[in-house]
Amino acid sequence: MSRQLDPSQPYLSYYDSRLTKEDVNVTKNDWLTDNVISFWEEYLEREYLIEFKNSKIVLLRPTITQIVKEEDQPGALKNALPDFSHVTHIFLPVNDCSHSDIPESGSHWSLLLISVVDGVAFHYDSLMAHNEEEAYKVSQKMQAFLGVRLRFIQLNDTPQQENGSDCGVYVCLFMKHLLLKRLLMVRTNDKVSMSMGGRKIDAREGRKEMLKIIEERRKEGERRRSTSKSPAPGSRKSRSPPRIDSPMDSDK
Repeated sequence: MSRQLDPSQPYLSYYDSRLTKEDVNVTKNDWLTDNVISFWEEYLEREYLIEFKNSKIVLLRPTITQIVKEEDQPGALKNALPDFSHVTHIFLPVNDCSHSDIPESGSHWSLLLISVVDGVAFHYDSLMAHNEEEAYKVSQKMQAFLGVRLRFIQLNDTPQQENGSDCGVYVCLFMKHLLLKRLLMVRTNDKVSMSMGGRKIDAREGRKEMLKIIEERRKEGERRRSTSKSPAPGSRKSRSPPRIDSPMDSDK
């Protein structure tokens, strides 16, 4: 008989991101948590962005975006933010949360993409302009950190979700498409449209893709863990087995 994991127990450690069983459950058919979106950004960085050594693109995590939105003193975040000196583009998942001290208290995700080189902040909202005010606020705060004036553009041709729970999935799929099919696929001086107008978004398939990636990384971690604990043929039991990036001790 298989043992059921408690929803709050760790399910996957992937570099700097951590997922619980509950995070995995909501990925199946519910509103995505900060952890899931952070994992997706980590995945895009580790599997794709790392191959483009000369790119200067930053994927800010949801918690950092929320802090930026609420912080009135830019200098207070200097050590928490990356060095934006040579950054060309910044992806920021925006949430309508108004109480950062209450975890997961928001109800909608959208995506803000700042093109530092063009001085433009593009806002992609799959629920009309629900988060327009929140995203504009973030863009205004980012001006101080970047030292450039940003023109805010609400992209009203953004594909729209068909229910009340797919916003986070849309953000993840927008992020992947804009990063892999637009920004990383053009030459330095080429102009590229950042509109998502006419783009078909299949949230159901997007969820399946995300769950598949999560399970693949989990199984990979289990294999590495198993290998690290297996003594080499003819050798005695290792006195200090190597550690791995994705420990699964909670599943024992």
